[in-house]
Amino acid sequence: MNKPEFFVTPGYGERLSNGLHYSQAMKIGNRVETSGQGGVDDNLQIPESLADEIAQAFRNVERTLATAGAGWKHVVHINSYHVGGFPPEVNDVMVKLFRHYMPNHAPIWTEVGVAALALPTMRIEIRVTAITS
Repeated sequence: MNKPEFFVTPGYGERLSNGLHYSQAMKIGNRVETSGQGGVDDNLQIPESLADEIAQAFRNVERTLATAGAGWKHVVHINSYHVGGFPPEVNDVMVKLFRHYMPNHAPIWTEVGVAALALPTMRIEIRVTAITS
Protein backbone atom coordinates (compact mmCIF):
# COMPACT_ATOMS: atom_id res chain seq x y z
CA MET A 1 0.00 0.00 0.00
CA ASN A 2 1.20 3.50 -0.80
CA LYS A 3 2.09 5.81 2.03
CA PRO A 4 0.27 9.15 2.18
CA GLU A 5 2.25 12.33 1.51
CA PHE A 6 1.04 15.61 2.98
CA PHE A 7 1.47 19.06 1.41
CA VAL A 8 1.18 22.63 2.65
CA THR A 9 0.37 25.46 0.25
CA PRO A 10 3.01 28.22 0.43
CA GLY A 11 1.71 31.46 1.96
CA TYR A 12 -1.71 31.13 3.56
CA GLY A 13 -1.28 27.36 3.92
CA GLU A 14 1.89 27.75 5.95
CA ARG A 15 0.10 30.16 8.29
CA LEU A 16 -2.80 27.75 8.74
CA SER A 17 -0.55 24.73 9.17
CA ASN A 18 1.51 26.49 11.84
CA GLY A 19 -1.55 27.75 13.71
CA LEU A 20 -4.01 24.89 13.29
CA HIS A 21 -1.72 21.91 12.56
CA TYR A 22 -3.23 20.61 9.32
CA SER A 23 -2.20 20.15 5.69
CA GLN A 24 -3.95 21.46 2.60
CA ALA A 25 -3.43 18.34 0.48
CA MET A 26 -2.74 14.65 0.79
CA LYS A 27 -1.59 12.33 -1.98
CA ILE A 28 -1.76 8.57 -1.84
CA GLY A 29 -0.88 6.79 -5.05
CA ASN A 30 -2.45 8.77 -7.87
CA ARG A 31 -5.22 10.25 -5.71
CA VAL A 32 -5.01 13.79 -4.30
CA GLU A 33 -7.44 15.06 -1.67
CA THR A 34 -7.52 18.68 -0.56
CA SER A 35 -8.83 20.26 2.57
CA GLY A 36 -11.35 23.03 2.01
CA GLN A 37 -9.76 26.02 0.30
CA GLY A 38 -11.26 29.40 1.04
CA GLY A 39 -11.10 32.60 -0.94
CA VAL A 40 -8.34 34.12 1.19
CA ASP A 41 -5.06 35.74 0.22
CA ASP A 42 -1.73 34.92 1.86
CA ASN A 43 -2.59 37.25 4.76
CA LEU A 44 -5.95 35.50 5.27
CA GLN A 45 -7.82 38.53 3.92
CA ILE A 46 -11.11 37.94 2.12
CA PRO A 47 -12.31 40.04 -0.85
CA GLU A 48 -15.43 42.12 -0.31
CA SER A 49 -17.06 40.87 -3.51
CA LEU A 50 -18.54 37.36 -3.39
CA ALA A 51 -17.49 36.75 -7.00
CA ASP A 52 -13.90 37.74 -6.16
CA GLU A 53 -13.92 35.47 -3.11
CA ILE A 54 -15.09 32.52 -5.19
CA ALA A 55 -12.44 33.25 -7.84
CA GLN A 56 -9.75 33.40 -5.14
CA ALA A 57 -10.92 30.04 -3.75
CA PHE A 58 -10.51 28.51 -7.23
CA ARG A 59 -6.98 29.95 -7.49
CA ASN A 60 -6.20 28.54 -4.04
CA VAL A 61 -7.42 25.10 -5.08
CA GLU A 62 -5.13 25.36 -8.11
CA ARG A 63 -2.15 26.35 -5.92
CA THR A 64 -2.88 23.54 -3.48
CA LEU A 65 -3.26 20.89 -6.18
CA ALA A 66 0.07 22.01 -7.68
CA THR A 67 1.88 21.28 -4.39
CA ALA A 68 0.86 17.62 -4.84
CA GLY A 69 1.61 17.43 -8.57
CA ALA A 70 -1.97 17.80 -9.78
CA GLY A 71 -4.14 20.41 -11.46
CA TRP A 72 -7.74 21.21 -12.27
CA LYS A 73 -7.56 18.85 -15.26
CA HIS A 74 -7.28 15.99 -12.75
CA VAL A 75 -10.26 17.00 -10.58
CA VAL A 76 -13.04 14.40 -10.49
CA HIS A 77 -15.05 15.50 -7.44
CA ILE A 78 -15.85 18.87 -5.88
CA ASN A 79 -17.61 19.76 -2.65
CA SER A 80 -18.38 23.45 -2.19
CA TYR A 81 -19.59 24.92 1.08
CA HIS A 82 -21.53 28.19 1.04
CA VAL A 83 -22.61 30.62 3.75
CA GLY A 84 -25.59 32.82 2.95
CA GLY A 85 -27.54 30.52 0.68
CA PHE A 86 -27.43 30.32 -3.07
CA PRO A 87 -28.22 33.62 -4.74
CA PRO A 88 -27.97 33.32 -8.55
CA GLU A 89 -24.49 34.85 -8.47
CA VAL A 90 -23.10 31.79 -6.67
CA ASN A 91 -23.92 29.26 -9.37
CA ASP A 92 -23.23 31.76 -12.16
CA VAL A 93 -19.67 32.31 -10.92
CA MET A 94 -19.06 28.67 -9.95
CA VAL A 95 -20.15 27.37 -13.37
CA LYS A 96 -18.18 30.05 -15.22
CA LEU A 97 -15.05 29.02 -13.30
CA PHE A 98 -15.74 25.28 -13.77
CA ARG A 99 -15.82 25.89 -17.52
CA HIS A 100 -12.66 28.01 -17.35
CA TYR A 101 -10.59 25.60 -15.23
CA MET A 102 -12.07 22.33 -16.56
CA PRO A 103 -13.10 22.97 -20.18
CA ASN A 104 -12.77 19.33 -21.18
CA HIS A 105 -14.66 17.57 -18.40
CA ALA A 106 -17.42 18.10 -15.85
CA PRO A 107 -16.61 16.57 -12.43
CA ILE A 108 -19.19 15.47 -9.92
CA TRP A 109 -20.19 18.30 -7.57
CA THR A 110 -21.99 18.61 -4.26
CA GLU A 111 -23.01 22.08 -3.09
CA VAL A 112 -23.75 22.47 0.62
CA GLY A 113 -25.20 25.44 2.50
CA VAL A 114 -23.61 25.94 5.92
CA ALA A 115 -24.08 28.34 8.82
CA ALA A 116 -20.40 29.31 9.12
CA LEU A 117 -16.87 28.53 7.93
CA ALA A 118 -13.45 28.79 9.60
CA LEU A 119 -13.07 32.57 9.36
CA PRO A 120 -16.03 34.76 10.40
CA THR A 121 -16.39 36.53 7.03
CA MET A 122 -15.76 33.52 4.76
CA ARG A 123 -18.62 32.71 2.40
CA ILE A 124 -17.13 29.81 0.42
CA GLU A 125 -14.82 26.85 0.80
CA ILE A 126 -13.98 24.34 -1.94
CA ARG A 127 -12.67 20.81 -1.42
CA VAL A 128 -11.63 18.55 -4.30
CA THR A 129 -10.48 15.07 -5.19
CA ALA A 130 -8.12 14.64 -8.13
CA ILE A 131 -6.79 11.54 -9.92
CA THR A 132 -3.46 12.17 -11.63
CA SER A 133 -3.25 9.11 -13.89
